[in-house]
Amino acid sequence: MWIGVISIFPELLASIASAGVLGRAVKRGDLAFAVFNPRNYAEDRRRTVDDRPYGGGPGMVMLAEPLLQAVAAARAAAPSPPLVVYLSPQGRRLDQPKVQSLAELPSLVLLAGRYEGIDQRVIDLAVDEELSIGDYVLSGGELPAMVVVEALCRLLPGVLNNQDSILSESHLDGLLEYPHYTRPESVRAASVPEVLMCGDHGAVAKWRRKQALLRTWRERPDLLSARRLEDEDIRLLRDALAVQAQGGSGGED
Repeated sequence: MWIGVISIFPELLASIASAGVLGRAVKRGDLAFAVFNPRNYAEDRRRTVDDRPYGGGPGMVMLAEPLLQAVAAARAAAPSPPLVVYLSPQGRRLDQPKVQSLAELPSLVLLAGRYEGIDQRVIDLAVDEELSIGDYVLSGGELPAMVVVEALCRLLPGVLNNQDSILSESHLDGLLEYPHYTRPESVRAASVPEVLMCGDHGAVAKWRRKQALLRTWRERPDLLSARRLEDEDIRLLRDALAVQAQGGSGGED
């Protein structure tokens, strides 16, 4: 997959793209990553990319022409016609199904704005979609862009050392993930649930499913209301809630 990011802070993006799973994907060639700086297309010696908004008001707005030229450069560099996405509070909320659909694209351009935003004409002329990572305010679109890149990168074949880990991650089937434990067996009087040490893979799978359902019910009930549960999932959730009502942690089977 090829991803280009348009940003006035290429060094910030480069540092993120060089670390962890993302850095490994770039190094191995699973992901081609490029940054296009709008300042390189500014028309003055100061490489200005922003100006005061028409109509007055606080803050500055990113100029149209440097951004339009940066988008054109990214389109020209992409190996296939890319989808151009602007990271914006007005965009659709990012979720795992959207990540999965974007991961199927051969080429993607992410536009990271700054200041009060970008000139609307850039959106009208050059942007295909707007995307938001949540209802809160950040100083710019660089971190949201890299959130998208990281989420996409994990789905690319061969990027993770253990591809099976993807199958159990939160949100992939609409539920939060079950709790995880590792050595030692006891930490400050808190022990690992016995079912995880019994060697019965069926019992472990059942416990994990029950815990995923219970955790989602506790923390994100909206996710359960948005899906139809199978009969077995309903039974498992009822069992977990019954244990909880009796004063248990819900960790017993």
